[in-house]
Amino acid sequence: MFTDSHCHLNFPDFKDQMPEVLAAMREAQVTRALCICTTLEEFDDVHALATTHPHLWATVGVHPDNEDVREPTLDDLLQRAALPRVVGIGETGLDYYRLNGRSVADMAWQRERYRIHIEAARQTGLPLVIHTRSASDDTLAILREAGGTGAPDAARGVFHCFTETAEVARAALDLGFYISFSGIITFKSAADLRAVVDFVPMDRLLIETDSPYLAPVPYRGKTNSPAYVPWVAKQVAELKGMSVEAVAEATTANFLSLFDQVVG
Repeated sequence: MFTDSHCHLNFPDFKDQMPEVLAAMREAQVTRALCICTTLEEFDDVHALATTHPHLWATVGVHPDNEDVREPTLDDLLQRAALPRVVGIGETGLDYYRLNGRSVADMAWQRERYRIHIEAARQTGLPLVIHTRSASDDTLAILREAGGTGAPDAARGVFHCFTETAEVARAALDLGFYISFSGIITFKSAADLRAVVDFVPMDRLLIETDSPYLAPVPYRGKTNSPAYVPWVAKQVAELKGMSVEAVAEATTANFLSLFDQVVG
């Protein structure tokens, strides 16, 4: 019924808890989840989750925030993307939120890493999972420049855990991307973001937990889990004037359309 399009079940928060996590997913009718890779060092653990559990899938990528980790080459990404049950490239993108005294110009390494992921997505045909924070102009500009907009092999994908403006959402949609919303939309302080949810058309919308982070109300402050993605769907349903079941059906159909290597 429900699909969690973005979670991190390999993180230490879930160590030795997978039976409980999977049981909670079943009880909440969450029938599939995409496990997102954030470093090459953790890829084997992420991939093992996908190959061990039939309703979990994996991506390969290096998060823009991660420093002092193995820097991905194009070949690194292509080799891992060819493995069974790897269905996306990322999470990738740009993050200028924590410059730590550096300038945006100093983040050239991050932009080069992003370009490598975009090229991997073009060559494999797999969707990009894009993270952007305090960097939307560059995120979009590089995607337009390197993504082959309008070409048969143009990059496609999703802007995950979306927290930007409707203008940024429109630009992403115009590039053919999907928009995914997390438990943030249930927070009292997120009125502006809820307006963006209302703006994004239902046929381009995904839902996620980004667990173990960002647990939705009424679990805010606790460890998030894919079992909580129905609460994100509930908020979308209220904003769109739909039933929760209809949101679950639509967002799952969108997920299967984008991540078309996932068995429905």
